[in-house]
Parts: sequence; C-alpha cells; structure tokens
Amino acid sequence: MTTAPWALILGASSGFGEATSLELARSGYNIFGVHLDLRKTLPNAERIQEEIRAQGQKAVFFNVNAADAGKRATVIDTIAERLAPGGETVRVLLHSLAFGTLLPFIADDPKKAISQKQIDMTVDVMAHSLVYWTQALAARGLLGQGGRIFAMTSSGSTRVIQSYGAVSAAKAALESHIRQLAFELAPLGVTANAIRAGVTDTPALQRIPGGPELLARAKDANPSGRSTATEDIAKAIAALADERLYWMTGNVLGIDGGEELTA
Repeated sequence: MTTAPWALILGASSGFGEATSLELARSGYNIFGVHLDLRKTLPNAERIQEEIRAQGQKAVFFNVNAADAGKRATVIDTIAERLAPGGETVRVLLHSLAFGTLLPFIADDPKKAISQKQIDMTVDVMAHSLVYWTQALAARGLLGQGGRIFAMTSSGSTRVIQSYGAVSAAKAALESHIRQLAFELAPLGVTANAIRAGVTDTPALQRIPGGPELLARAKDANPSGRSTATEDIAKAIAALADERLYWMTGNVLGIDGGEELTA
C-alpha cells in the first residue's frame, strides 16, 4: 500500500493556505498545517482539519507563530518524529504567511509612519521565514527528491500600492529567496517557485487600505471576466506539484486568469 505524501502549509487556516490545504487533501496529501488563531477564528481551523480528514487524509495542525524560532523547532521535531518510521519527507511546502504592517513610509505625523521594528517584522514573517523553515527541514533530512516549495507573492513586489511599502519589500525579498533556494536545492531534486496570484478576495486583502477597490478594478480589467479565487491558486499548486514538473524551478509563476495582460 502506497503511503500518502505529506504537505506542510504555513498559513493553513485562511486564504490561499486554507484552499491549498483542502485541494491537496483532495489530491491525496496528508497535511501538516501551521496557523495562528485566537478563540474567535479557531473554529475555522478546526473545520479545515475535519474536511481534510473527511477526504480520508491525515491533518496535524499547530496553532503557533510561524515566525518564532522556538515554535518552529518544536513543529519540525514533531514532523520529524511523525515521518521518521517510514523515512518520508515533506513533498510540498507552501509559504502563505500574510502578517505585516500596512503604514506609509512618510506621514505628516511621524508617529503615523511605519517604524523600523514594524518593517523588520513584516519582512521577517512574510519573506525571511521561508528560508528558516526550509533550512530546518533540510537540516533534518525532511526535503528530498521530488520536493516542491511554493511561496505566495503578488504584483505588489514590483508596484506601488498605498501603505503597502513594507509588504512590497517583503514580496520582493521572497522572490529573491525563491531564486536562491531553487539554486541551492537543485542538487537535492527539490524545486522552488513563487506563485504570483491575481488580486484575490482574502482576509489579507481586506486589511489593505483600498483593498476592496483594488479587487473591483482587477475584476473589471480581467479578460476572464472575474477576479482570482483562492481555489484557482490551490488547484494550480496541486497541479504544479506533479512529479513531471521536476525541471521547473526558480520562477515567479503568474496565476491570474490574464489579469497582468491589461495591467
């Protein structure tokens, strides 16, 4: 009997992470999920786990801060213990962490401008943490031939959006990290690609000043006649995880229904 592969989803309880967790479960993956939820939103994370198990797959979720080094080590220890008996590795790693500060760099009142601490936190969570999780997995032998790493970026990596400066910097850094990881992991047979989703209605978008208006413009301009949905991205990631795509690495892959064609 073939053992189901495992995916590790960072940001598994909402947005792209939620949709991808469910889609990969439908595609036969067991799911390790890392998320950060308080009492109000925790029921949604529990629902996701129930849906994964309803597909006949295993769900092991960790409600921790993915950017905390100690918490990361604990999660990796648990994953290693879980996979060690069968000598398995993490087949898919998705980085979909959307936690940052949305403030302008310059403001009439300096107190309303973003601080160094806030910039550092935003870039650490939304970009650098990808490197640290990958390092931890590699150090424990949990990445191997056929592994796939995906990281969620956005067109904001190359554009200016109101109060999006720190996140834009994080997305640009994330894409750079993907290129470097693709280069260094190629000898292991592990690929790394960034996914540039079209403007999508997610909790993260709703926090961006002018986010709903941005979504409406994207919908009107998209030649496919609608804006991108989280399910569109999840299905693409499940397809891109196919073993036949072993030669595709180091890219920023646009999945947007043609949105960028009219941008």
